[in-house]
Amino acid sequence: MSSSLRRGAFAATAIAFSIASLAACGAGHDAETLQIKPDNAAASVGPIKVQNAVVVTQPGTQTKGPAVVIATLFNNGKTDQTLDSISVEGGGTARITPAGGGGKLTVPAGGSVVIGGKGNAVAELPNPSSELKDGNAQKVTFAFSETGDVSLRAFVVPAEGYYSSWGPSSAPAAPGAPGASQAPDSEAGEESKAPEKKDDEKKDEAESSENAPDPSGSASQSASAGH
Repeated sequence: MSSSLRRGAFAATAIAFSIASLAACGAGHDAETLQIKPDNAAASVGPIKVQNAVVVTQPGTQTKGPAVVIATLFNNGKTDQTLDSISVEGGGTARITPAGGGGKLTVPAGGSVVIGGKGNAVAELPNPSSELKDGNAQKVTFAFSETGDVSLRAFVVPAEGYYSSWGPSSAPAAPGAPGASQAPDSEAGEESKAPEKKDDEKKDEAESSENAPDPSGSASQSASAGH
């Protein structure tokens, strides 16, 4: 290869490298184009790993009520750890209920625990604020007995589509729903009992009227006495 061709190749390589460097600098060190993000949030601290963390809200934009946190917790350590709390930015502190009922949720050594879904532990946010919005990535902090806090940002999604079976179980009843009509039904039941009571009263009145003296007979006896 001639010297002129070699100089041309080196020049082209230098220009290409310069353009790539400038593009990277323009994008910045934290640019989204340079980051690889998982579909759902995951984080690890020591032996504890939190995976597939999502905050699931009520279905529909107009429905208000509790939300839930779903996740899978892994304990790669040699000792059991308890999950002491889950706090969500804009959602407050979750009410954690193990799958077996009361007590604290334990993540066994070398094992895992699923939060959310049928038959699993539950982490409910009873009164989320308006800051908890679908589509956001809210900060969620899991506090463990030994490892401490494990924080990440989890997506907020409504209980629709794939997440319909993972959403809050205590959804509020909509107006006109069977749950909302229980009060009128109970009142109607009380009203239906009222006529029965009146029938008993009528029966008592009828018996007392049979035992009472006949006014016409008393009048005829008085007339006979007069004669």
